[in-house]
Amino acid sequence: MENNESQTIARIKGGELDQFGRLYDLYIKKIYNFIYYKTLHKETAEDLTSQTFFKALKNIKSFDEAKGSFSSWIYRIARNTVIDYHRTKRTEANIDDIWDLSSDSNIETDINTIQKLDTVKKYLQKFKPQQREIVIMRLWDQLSYQEIAEITGLTVANCKMTFSRVITKLREEMSFVIFYILLITKQILWLIK
Repeated sequence: MENNESQTIARIKGGELDQFGRLYDLYIKKIYNFIYYKTLHKETAEDLTSQTFFKALKNIKSFDEAKGSFSSWIYRIARNTVIDYHRTKRTEANIDDIWDLSSDSNIETDINTIQKLDTVKKYLQKFKPQQREIVIMRLWDQLSYQEIAEITGLTVANCKMTFSRVITKLREEMSFVIFYILLITKQILWLIK
């Protein structure tokens, strides 16, 4: 953990709650994007991001540097917040598929983008939820294997192996064009926000 971040957390734990703004500034964009890719709905992502930071501030005293980085800790809070949201929503979404690309009604009506997202969704649905989540965190959230391991509770080696197997399988099954779409979907989603 970065020394400044560690000092900021210590100050917050000591009662200087206004220092939480520094952590907020460091992580707001990353956490928002992480949640947005799981919901594909701007307002929902904003609400869940707010809830994530509120929970982090409320529970900051329980954060333990010895158990992992602050980054992994706040991503776990975000992940659990999304899971809780889908549990309470319980429309047609399967709780195991919470990261999945949501219904097209939540996306701006750009038909070309929707078609590309449907193609990516079709290929990624063939994998187990945990496999998909590792691919999303690695490619789109650009998290390290260490961070993914801390978030998911898996080993670093397991995360690397899972990612490698999924990417190999995708390359075998998908045409180059569709694989390229998968890799640039992050940019597509960012542009339509």
